[in-house]
Amino acid sequence: MTASDPLQQNIRRTTGQRALKEIRAIVDEEIRSDAETAGTLRWLLRYGWILLLVVGALLGRLMGVY
Repeated sequence: MTASDPLQQNIRRTTGQRALKEIRAIVDEEIRSDAETAGTLRWLLRYGWILLLVVGALLGRLMGVY
C-alpha cells in the first residue's frame, strides 16, 4: 500500500473524524460543568447575602443578643 492509496486515506480520515468527535464530547462536558459552576456562583451572589443575614440573626438569637 502506498501513501496515496484511497483505502489508506479513508482510514486516516475516518480515524481523524472519530478523534475529533471524542475531543468535542470532552469539550462539551467541560463547558457543561463550567456552566453549572457559574450558575451556582450566580445563585450564591444573588441569595447568599440573605442566607448570611438569616444565619447571623439565628446566632444572635441563640447568643441572647436580641
